Amino acid sequence: MIRNIIFDWSGTLVDDLPAVWRATNFVFSQAGIPELALDQFRSQFCLPFTEFYERYTPHVPLPQLETWFHGHFRTVQDSVTELPHAREFLLFCRQQGLRMFLLSTVHRDHFAAQIVTNRFDDFLERHYLEVRDKRAKIHDVLAENSLAPAETLFIGDMQHDIETARHGGIFSCAVLTGYNNLGQLRAAEPDLIVEHLGELQQILQRNALEINPKLGLGDTRGDAHPVVTVGALVFNTHGHVLMIRTHKWSELWGIPGGKIKLGERSIDALRREIKEETNLDISQIEFVMAQDCIDSKEFYRAAHFVLLNYTCRCPDGAEVRLNEEATQFRWVTMAEAPQLPLNQPTRTLLEAITLAKHMECGSLLPL
Repeated sequence: MIRNIIFDWSGTLVDDLPAVWRATNFVFSQAGIPELALDQFRSQFCLPFTEFYERYTPHVPLPQLETWFHGHFRTVQDSVTELPHAREFLLFCRQQGLRMFLLSTVHRDHFAAQIVTNRFDDFLERHYLEVRDKRAKIHDVLAENSLAPAETLFIGDMQHDIETARHGGIFSCAVLTGYNNLGQLRAAEPDLIVEHLGELQQILQRNALEINPKLGLGDTRGDAHPVVTVGALVFNTHGHVLMIRTHKWSELWGIPGGKIKLGERSIDALRREIKEETNLDISQIEFVMAQDCIDSKEFYRAAHFVLLNYTCRCPDGAEVRLNEEATQFRWVTMAEAPQLPLNQPTRTLLEAITLAKHMECGSLLPL
């Protein structure tokens, strides 16, 4: 049974990725090297961060790099926010009587500024800050607080966090809310991979605070039957289609949608899910196909979905506002869409619509 939780900070409890990315690019500009796009930064950044800078800026002394970074970070850290589900998960842990600790590389000055608004420190028994290599500290954390490894879970968003947990002989959980992508986290082989802390809370509740690695890497399935979902290819008035990108589908592009609730009609579920994920109101909904998606390697965990796929339209001038499930959106033509790195169910849907169009089944295209 889990009785103790050690948290990472950045990307696990708070979203500071945009601020860290901007501060890093400021360092690069001062060092006279090209800046990184956000996707490049996420794929290249690693801990200990000294290894990252040794790779990119070996000609600049570390004290100078830190002066540039922390100076600029102070100007952009107003953008740091608590991650969705983080507060609810901390409250859940408190209600369960779990002991909570922080093990993080975060600078103590930045930590002090960020907790002014979120007060997450009130939940944490002890803070270990400015730890460059967590692997070298984990045994001290366990010993100083008399934590039994078999009762302790480390939650983080980076390969280094998973390696730290393994070094300490404790359980590990990777969250998809931070710096490393799904492929990087899978390579580190954590005991669990979850989309966010809300999903981890459900798993712990369902399993009475037990972690069972024997279920398989990232296999958090709690459903006895396939899960039925709805999704739609959304057209605007210019004939472009909406593509969204998510962490849980290996950073691949796809369509908005989600699970049907008990007692909910599929069309109502589609309207609700697209409104929640994109802020769009849809009309002219037409069914296209049903797909089985069983334990796709593109998805972050083992799951069996029955996908009900539709087409629909959104009003002229409608503004897309993504919720926390997606990271990017893009309007593209039907010809451009297949050129994106798509998840397979979306590619199958596009192929079906294109085939229908060629067969003059124009009713599938709401144009």
